[in-house]
Amino acid sequence: MTVIEIEGMSKSYRGRQVLESVSLKVERGEIFGIAGPNGAGKTTTVECMAGLRQRDGGVLRVLGLDPQTDRRELLPRLGVQLQEASLPDAIKVGEALKMYASFYEKPADWRVVMDQWGLTERQRSRFGNLSGGWKQRLFIALALVGNPEVVFLDELTTGLDPSARRMTWGLIREIRDRGATVVLVTHFMDEAKALCDRMAIIDHGRVIIQGTPDELIVQGRTENLEDAYFALTGGLAA
Repeated sequence: MTVIEIEGMSKSYRGRQVLESVSLKVERGEIFGIAGPNGAGKTTTVECMAGLRQRDGGVLRVLGLDPQTDRRELLPRLGVQLQEASLPDAIKVGEALKMYASFYEKPADWRVVMDQWGLTERQRSRFGNLSGGWKQRLFIALALVGNPEVVFLDELTTGLDPSARRMTWGLIREIRDRGATVVLVTHFMDEAKALCDRMAIIDHGRVIIQGTPDELIVQGRTENLEDAYFALTGGLAA
């Protein structure tokens, strides 16, 4: 079943075209990756999907709804963790989860979510005292406390050490295994290869290719996803 369907989506800022005729589909229960160079339009694409930014043109349906016209109905069904996400340093883990749960009509029990993601022992810890890995674990829990059907994660592992990154990969797989569809923005090709069922590469506001990681490797005429990415984008860094 198709959960997200985009056809010809466009977006510009102050006359600068950021997205141009973006088209892609995300199927229920998959981890779908979005990669591309800095400034390619990855975050804007996700923000439009999540109803946080209005597109200028094209068709966009998430769970059969238009994020612009059906925003109030759609948002409670989504979980969102954006790249620039943060919390006040003084807020405690338990306080943050309880507060986020209050935003939803039918949230999960925030105490259960806290326990599921291994945060119970840190429920009285202040956000400012958490390591990068534990902050990311909290952000995932916050994205899930509303019982979302679709979860958007934007460059979740940026800035984490290798151990914390791999721990976070396990958490992302758990989100999918618990029944949610995941849209993952990443600039790490090892991460995309390890996690994504399918992915799209966006460059200059356009989807230049999409498919499974193995299909992209074939298209790039190379032996690994990182080399395929560089071949397909002309050597631009993710």
